[in-house]
Amino acid sequence: MSKGIASRSEDYSQWYNDLVIKADLAEYSAVRGCMVIKPYGYGIWERMQAILDKRFKETGHSNAYFPLFIPKSFFSKEASHVEGFATECAVVTHYRLKNDGNGQIVVDEEAKLEEELIVRPTSETIIWNTYRGWIESYRDLPILVNQWANVVRWEMRTRLFLRTAEFLWQEGHTAHATKEEAIAETEQMLDVYADFAENILALPVVRGRKTENERFAGALETYCIEALMQDGKALQAGTSHFLGQNFAKAFDVKFTSKEGKQEYVWATSWGVSTRLMGALIMAHSDDQGLVLPPKLAPIQVVIVPIYRTEEEKAQVDRFVDNLTAELKAKNVSVKYDDRDTQRPGFKFAEWELKGVPLRVAVGARDMQNGTVELARRDTQTKETVAQEGLADRIENLLEEIQQHIYQKAWSFREEHTTEVNSYEEFKEVLETKGGFISCHWDGTVETEKRVKDETKATIRCIPLDAKEEDGICIFTGKPSTQRVLFAKAY
Repeated sequence: MSKGIASRSEDYSQWYNDLVIKADLAEYSAVRGCMVIKPYGYGIWERMQAILDKRFKETGHSNAYFPLFIPKSFFSKEASHVEGFATECAVVTHYRLKNDGNGQIVVDEEAKLEEELIVRPTSETIIWNTYRGWIESYRDLPILVNQWANVVRWEMRTRLFLRTAEFLWQEGHTAHATKEEAIAETEQMLDVYADFAENILALPVVRGRKTENERFAGALETYCIEALMQDGKALQAGTSHFLGQNFAKAFDVKFTSKEGKQEYVWATSWGVSTRLMGALIMAHSDDQGLVLPPKLAPIQVVIVPIYRTEEEKAQVDRFVDNLTAELKAKNVSVKYDDRDTQRPGFKFAEWELKGVPLRVAVGARDMQNGTVELARRDTQTKETVAQEGLADRIENLLEEIQQHIYQKAWSFREEHTTEVNSYEEFKEVLETKGGFISCHWDGTVETEKRVKDETKATIRCIPLDAKEEDGICIFTGKPSTQRVLFAKAY
């Protein structure tokens, strides 16, 4: 099986695109900037959805659904919000097509909408307009709602999963009686995302706050998790926003407090998207294909029979039936690839490309010897092991693989996190090594913008665990009290 994948070291961008397409995750669609997520790729996204959805519900949230279309006037009500999304909005202006008499379908100019509709780039405006009708007193709070949906942000330069005009995500929108409750919610959801990234995606992340310049449009504070990809670029893997009372004031959402006073509601929003698929690929995979953490793999174990006669096949089948039943009882997802249209070597290459964590090969000789061959995708090592106790061994091995993938990514991040104390050192590390650069910054938007203009590096976050220390800004020499993380980013 010819994989036709570019080398990571020679052309990282092409390697990524090749891998997404060859591993059957997604493909470009007939609509410019949009993608088709194929069944195997969608299976991974469904795993992410299921795990996150369970965690949202465990933290008291319920799912709802709000319209895809938002009246344009809603965006005018929160000035910074509309400014942040104005250049990315798709606008619906008409509601009917007609035949022009020459066999062409055209827009019916007489069917113009009285008010244009925006295809949602995010849902704060439509949701807060709705919440006005849901909230009267403190007894109606908190509202803890999540929505699984698609959004549209009209991107000119697109990449599968990382940046597409339409993408899938979840967006949480909560309403609270106090500032303290809203901030606690914002922080709680950041922790949910970080735990999911590290324990499910096997992706080490830095928890931090965004600078004023990098905050979500309309937020008072944006918290984020930042991850490092194998090319030394950062990727924002999730955000949680404290919105203060901005949207409540814009849409006049008030409640009567316990003291009988009319007060504005406090808000949060938070979300992750199919961009996590890109993070998963770029953080772990190699030149042979995908490397999937077992906790996310749609197929955790693939079993390939090796036989010459139908009698040998029947013997292997009986063994596989028993093993599959044992593994399924342990909630391990198994595929028995007994297609007679492909040779074992082709199957090995195909499942390696698709990142299946563990491959079991079993043939007639194995049946005689009471053994099987196990091949790990993460280390690409093979070993012959006894059939006895195999289900327990596989269960433990999958956990070991999960931990190893995380540890490898963590070690890479540690090796590519560099402290610098001068602008010359900053630029040298950025060009020769990449990764996270920890340095002092004077706290001004002007300095942040100038560094970005000169180097294309941005402040990814102010780490929540950053220690206070006296220093001087690498760019201006002005005083600073803590280090921030810069990086080039997706």
